Amino acid sequence: MSVTTTYTVTGMTCGHCVQAVTGELSSLPGVEDVQVDLGTGAVTVTSAQPLTPDAVRAAVDEAGYELADA
Repeated sequence: MSVTTTYTVTGMTCGHCVQAVTGELSSLPGVEDVQVDLGTGAVTVTSAQPLTPDAVRAAVDEAGYELADA
């Protein structure tokens, strides 16, 4: 059973930003799909099991952006 969670990422302004965030999040273990809405900063991640907030934050940081606090 997959888990879908939506995060808000700040600082994305273009297609390259979307690719960077998508690439880093897709590399996390268990991630099946990543959808990014550039206009709102919403990033929806579907994974085999829940991801830890620290893992998501680290991946977004690695891409050069910031995970907004919920």
